[in-house]
This record gives sequence, structure tokens and C-alpha cells, in this order.
Amino acid sequence: MCGILSVYSAGSNINEDKIKDGLKTLHHRGPDHSGYWLSEAQDVVLGHTRLSIIDLSTGDQPISNADNTLHLVVNGEFYDFESIRSELQAEGYQFKTGSDSEIALHLYDKNGTSCLQHLRGEFALTLWDQRNKTLFAARDRFGINPLFYAEYQGNLYLASEIKALIAAGIPPEWDTDAYLNRDFFYGNNTLFKGIRQIPPGHFLLATGSGIEITKYWDFNYPTVADTEQHDEKESVERLRNSLLEATETRLRADVPVGVYLSGGVDSCAVLGMTSHLRDQPIDAFTLSFSDKDYDEAVIAKKMAKHVNANHHIIPVTQELLADNFSAAIWHGETFCMNAHNAGKFILSREVQKTGTVVILTGEGADEVFGGYSSFRSDLINSSSDDSTAAQQLNQLKSANKVSAGLHIASEQVSDVDFIKRNLGFEPTWMMPLAAMFKQLSHLFSSNTLHQLADSNPLKHLINRLDYNQIKDRHPVHIAMYILSKCALPNYILQNLGDRMEMANSLEGRLPFLDHKVIEQVVKLPVELKIKGGVEKYILREAVRPFVIDEVYKREKHPFLAPPSVISPGEKLYQLVQDTLRSSLLDNVPFFDKNKIISYLDDSTKQPEAQWPAIEAILLEVLSLCLLQKHYKLTV
Repeated sequence: MCGILSVYSAGSNINEDKIKDGLKTLHHRGPDHSGYWLSEAQDVVLGHTRLSIIDLSTGDQPISNADNTLHLVVNGEFYDFESIRSELQAEGYQFKTGSDSEIALHLYDKNGTSCLQHLRGEFALTLWDQRNKTLFAARDRFGINPLFYAEYQGNLYLASEIKALIAAGIPPEWDTDAYLNRDFFYGNNTLFKGIRQIPPGHFLLATGSGIEITKYWDFNYPTVADTEQHDEKESVERLRNSLLEATETRLRADVPVGVYLSGGVDSCAVLGMTSHLRDQPIDAFTLSFSDKDYDEAVIAKKMAKHVNANHHIIPVTQELLADNFSAAIWHGETFCMNAHNAGKFILSREVQKTGTVVILTGEGADEVFGGYSSFRSDLINSSSDDSTAAQQLNQLKSANKVSAGLHIASEQVSDVDFIKRNLGFEPTWMMPLAAMFKQLSHLFSSNTLHQLADSNPLKHLINRLDYNQIKDRHPVHIAMYILSKCALPNYILQNLGDRMEMANSLEGRLPFLDHKVIEQVVKLPVELKIKGGVEKYILREAVRPFVIDEVYKREKHPFLAPPSVISPGEKLYQLVQDTLRSSLLDNVPFFDKNKIISYLDDSTKQPEAQWPAIEAILLEVLSLCLLQKHYKLTV
């Protein structure tokens, strides 16, 4: 992975010093090289910071074609690039580097924007087409790699991180509408006014006539009527081969590669498949919490021993989480509802110290294979009679106490009838978010409540959905699709993926979010994803040869740090108390400080079952305070 900063100016007023300042903020994304290309007319600049992964000697960017009419910067990895490179060379294209990135330059020359159909991997890119006076920018299908943009004073700015846009000249302001409508979570806005994301699976074209954003890929779940029956044995075998191939191609690197390892089936499968494909032991890295309900080190240790991995256990205390939460927010540039972002930040830092540069992770499997308890709840509600459903749902809740109030609402949620009217059912994962936002709104100032009025964030989400993608689909597939379009790129991959890994110059690769794998999985019926009350059924069957039996049989355990915000004596508790009672909160324009203080005083009196949801609210407010501290946002 690398860092990108590009500017397209209609008025030829690009400030090179600002570009240099912006690139400095991306040093952690690319410590090995930094450079930029400025057009002769001084109306376009493409900047890049490089983390060297493939072609360590000649792969610096920007890259230009033979006649200097195309110029490119890329953040990410393109897999299968060797075969594409050979085909392009056979057609007469000349390569200046041995890197994977250069194939995008020549594929665009050959195919225009449809080059994206040939690119496989985690990526964001910007390209200047001098012949057509067009800036082309694109983001990978799942939003693994970030790409933000903003228009300001006649210029178009694009960057891998918001901090680079700010350093390049974009003024940092709170986007109140984006916050109240949760567009930073459900949509493509951010908490920073005027700064948006190119959506996953989309590309941007900018010319003198303006900007256009176009979708080039989507999940395309089949309708219920079009869902084909699949032979289970054949489907398992086909998926196993696809996952092995997706893992194998992600092991291609000219630097050391390792694997994140928890006690869940996803990361254990990645380690198991990697060990199967490699002759030498792989390095595996596990976070260990002192709270046994959240710690997975014991199972991870058994899995690592099973495949003879070099296992590194990284103990994380509540004090360490508190000490690193602020840095994690600076890198993530958004809110977080649990200290797991700080956990991932610490993990990536310790991995980087070992000399590992590339890490394979298990993110994305839950969203497309049906791994969350909320999806099981949706299946129960859609396929069981009322009496049976009630019993099964109670069993499901009791088995998922760690994520109580986060994946399944702890109590009945009101004012959400519009969801059922529009979707035909209420996706279970939406209900806790609706409940938490309602609780959060009790902390808003009178001005904020006036601005919010009767608006409901989930209505904004429902209104922007592509109904061609959800009409006549199975409820579980609808829930998966919507979650994959908002929470996956805007929370999970942002707080637990790229941003925490690249904070410490570590490249994350995600075998489960390979579009060839996903296009195969979405066609499978729900009954192969959740079967007999077992989530990720077909994934478990596909990876069974590569994991220990204990992992194969284990229920989903979400990656969460132990609650401590409402535990007096813990350092994170003190950080929340000190920050939310300080003058820093006064500059965050959403809350009534007296209400916040009352909520703090009352939180420790609540039953333990409410702690995860209370912690989510308090950490959101803390996150906003820390964003204010780091970026000095105005209103």
C-alpha cells in the first residue's frame, strides 16, 4: 500500500509547497519514497508516497507511459499482474518498471475506464490522460483502500487520507448534516465538510466540464426466483479451490509476509491455507486480552502449533488501549465504538517491528458468508413460526453476550416502521444502531435537536439504496448487501483494516474480499451460508482441512476489546471522564455538556448487559473530541 495526493486545477494555481506538505502527512503510508509529477501547464499534479512491496528497485511512482501522455499513481496491489503484463508486452506496450502498478497505465491506454474490469486486488488510483484532458480516479470494489476527494477554490483534490487534503489547503470544518444523518457511516460523506469518498466499486472522471462518478461493480445477489440450487459437495470444493487461489496470489511479495491470527474460523483459515501453500513456517500474530471473555490467544496458540507457525502473542492491557486510542483516531479520521481500533493499531505496530511488511487478514468473511449473529436472527425471523422463532432468538442472544446491544438490540426499537415498509423486514443489524442513535440524541444540544428535527439516519440510508440490488432478494442477502455497502467500508475496513495497518507502514491483504471469490459466493443460496444454526456453514466446510476441529466448531466471536469505559480505575475510563468533562467538548458542536456529564455520572449504575452499548456511545463522543483536538475543526 502507498499514499496518493493528486490535484486537478482549472486555474493553474497549484501550490507545490502545499503538495509537499500533504505528502509529508502520508509518510506512514509510504516511507520508502516520495515524489510527484507536475504537468507542464501546472494544472495537474500526481503525488505518491511508496511502501515498497514488489519491484523494490524500479517501482517508484508516479509512472508515465512512453510518450508521456498518461501519468499514474496507485495505492494498493494488483494480483495476476504478471500474466496481464505479458499480454500487454505482446501487444507492444513498453514497461518502465517491474511493479504490479504499471499494468493499470497500459490497460487504461488500451481499454479506457473499462480497464477496471481487468484489475484484481485492493487499490485506489489516479491517472491523468493528457490527450483527453481527463483525470481518472478509481477505488477497489469493496473499499479496502481509501480515496477521498474535495472541490475547493476551483481545484479538485484527491488523497488517501483526509489529513493530506487538509495539509494541501482544504479547511477542516465539521459537517453537521453528515454527522446527524450518519452519512459518514451509511454514505460517502465524512465528518469533514466538503470531503467525500469515492464509493467502493466506483470511478471518478474530471474534465473542464465537471465531475462524474460511475459504478463499475456491485455484489449482484440473485433474486429468490433466480437463485439456483447448488450441489453442496461441488460448491464446497469449488469454494475451497477459489480461496486457496485467492490466498496464494496474495502471498506474492518481495518482502516478508505474515498472518493476523485470532481464534475465529476466518483468520485460522487464512493461516491454515497459507501454511498449506508455503513450505516454510509462516509468522502469525495474535492480540491477547486479559479478560478471558474477549481473549482468543489460547485457541490461536493451538491453531498456530497445528500448522507449525512462528506464533507471536502480543499482550494488550487496558492501559495500552487508553494510551493508543487517540493515535488510532488520528489515523482513522472517524469515530469508533470500541477500543478495538487501538488494539489493531498496537498489533500492526508490533508486527512491523518484526520486519514483516505484508499481513494477510480475515476481514470481509462475516459480511458475505453470513457470519454475524444478526444474519442468523434474520434467517430465523424469515423462516420460522412465531413460537419457534422466539425460542431460537432467545438462545441466540444468550450465546452472544459479548456483543449484546451491538449486533442484536437489547430491547424493542421504536420508530422504525419505515424500514419494514421499504424492505419488507427489519434487518437485525440496523436495530442496535437505531437504538444507540436514539440514546445519543438525548445528549444533543437544543440547537442540534432543532437541526435534526424529525430526520432519521436510517431513512437516509434506505432512500439512497439501489433497489435493483435488493428487490426480490432473500432477507439475509438484503441485510448482507446493505451492511457491505456501508458498515464494511466505512467502519470495519477503516477502523480495523487499512488505516490501522498503514499507520505503521503495514500492508493488509484480504483473501476473502477477492472479487472472484465473492462473485462465486453471492450466487449461493442462503441455506448454504447459514445451515442448522451454523453461521458461515459453507466457508467452514471449505476450510475444514486447514483448521483444527475446535475452530471449525466454534461460534462467531466478534473482535472487540473488553469494556472499560465504565469501569472506575481503568485508564480508558479516566480518559473518557477527563476528556468529556473538559473544555475540549465545548468545541464539538453537537452536544449539551450538562447532559453528557449526567450521562457519565449515571453510566456506572447501569446493568452489565448495557455496558457495550453505553461504551459505544461514550467512545463515539470521545472520538469526536479527539478529532477536534487533532484537526482543529471549525463550524
